[in-house]
Amino acid sequence: MQTELSRQLGIEHAVFGFTPFPAVAAALTRAGGFGVLGAVRYTSPDELKRDLDWMEAHTDGLPYGLDVVMPAKKVEGVTEADVEAMIPEAHREYARDTLAKHGVPEMPEGEEGGWRITGWMENVARTQLDVAFDYPIKLLANALGSPPPDVVARAHDLGIPVAALAGSARHAQRHKEAGIDIVVAQGYEAGGHTGEIATMVLTPEVVRAVDPLPVLAAGGIGSGEQLAAALALGAQGGWLGSVWLTTREAEMHSRALTRKLLAAGSGDTVRSRALTGKPARQLRTEWTDAWDDPEGPGTLPMPLQGLLVAEANSRIQRWEVEPLLGTPVGQIVGAMNSERAVQEVFDDLTRGFERAVARLRGVAGGG
Repeated sequence: MQTELSRQLGIEHAVFGFTPFPAVAAALTRAGGFGVLGAVRYTSPDELKRDLDWMEAHTDGLPYGLDVVMPAKKVEGVTEADVEAMIPEAHREYARDTLAKHGVPEMPEGEEGGWRITGWMENVARTQLDVAFDYPIKLLANALGSPPPDVVARAHDLGIPVAALAGSARHAQRHKEAGIDIVVAQGYEAGGHTGEIATMVLTPEVVRAVDPLPVLAAGGIGSGEQLAAALALGAQGGWLGSVWLTTREAEMHSRALTRKLLAAGSGDTVRSRALTGKPARQLRTEWTDAWDDPEGPGTLPMPLQGLLVAEANSRIQRWEVEPLLGTPVGQIVGAMNSERAVQEVFDDLTRGFERAVARLRGVAGGG
């Protein structure tokens, strides 16, 4: 499964796997793909350094990348406390009432409430980059679009290509103008932040818009046949995230959540602002329903919503309150119905790709 981009990056297969779990990212790289570690969950530079040290020890010298979440425009002097102060009390009360309605206990005394989603605050993302640029990462990706120009320049000075996610051809064109090297066309089906255009339509539009830049297709890809379709549309690889959530290497915080993912169908997700304040595809739960309810106060913009619901999410996860328990995941969740090792999933991808190519050869040859 070779493309010009995979050869340029020195990987065997044009499979790019985004994941918040170091063990999954390392396994992807060892399998011949390109593991990309998501940094948004790290709240301190030391935590990221610890996991990048681990990646270095478990990737056999093969390439891997890092994904951050930061705005394109540089904003200085805004602290987490400043942002917290902007959250209306009515929204805090609504969160408390929703938890009380479902009988969600407080965190045990002395037990921390878990990580807060602060990685999309620029000052946090920049400390992550200060750490990451000391490691031999081979790709920097930004989930919110083009990073600030000084970040792009810094990566390029180190010989690191920069990728950015796009949900429309117009968005992708702005990336090209900003000096981005690789565009990830993220379709409506994808988990996490998405636009409103499906992958089948979006991918060729983005390919045309940014030619000759390489494009990776994301959203609704969980099989080798779907990867072959992405390459047929002009992509130079697939960007897969959701499919790794039910692998054995994934460090999911809850067995109950893993069970929900394994049981979910492709119609059991929703594009909601409940988690971050921006539309993000995730499991539909009574928590997303509450925040999408027109009778409620509505969600806050990013990053206010993420800070508002951080403690609530920690309590829901800690006590495994199943009606409220969810996670970002794409519509491909309907095909994720068994726990397997990353290598097993990867082998299925490559076999499926080979079957699809053979079938197309037969069609093209009239067989």
